[in-house]
Amino acid sequence: MEKRVLVAEDEQRISQLLKMYLERESFVVEVADNGEAALEKAMQESFDVIILDILMPGMNGFSVLEEIRKTKDIPVIMLSAKGEAHDLKRGEELGASEYILKPFSPKEVVSKIKELLN
Repeated sequence: MEKRVLVAEDEQRISQLLKMYLERESFVVEVADNGEAALEKAMQESFDVIILDILMPGMNGFSVLEEIRKTKDIPVIMLSAKGEAHDLKRGEELGASEYILKPFSPKEVVSKIKELLN
């Protein structure tokens, strides 16, 4: 069965790079470029993992995660350019499964997803 991943990232270069790497590993990938679109897709569709950037236009990643956690318990990997302790703690408190700092290797993200799904 195909595993589905939602990539919520406003930087198109990053989202397309992740999409390409994930599709090479046979994942089905949906992309959202803002928080509202990410939340809508996450609530209306079924995903095995969500990759969620913290700093997105409109609704930020923390708010999206908070809403998702009200009804769904799927792995969420937070992406951030900020590695501040309070951001890490907030993500943890909201139920983030992993926290990856930018810049990152797309291979690292694929590896984390595989770990979370096994």
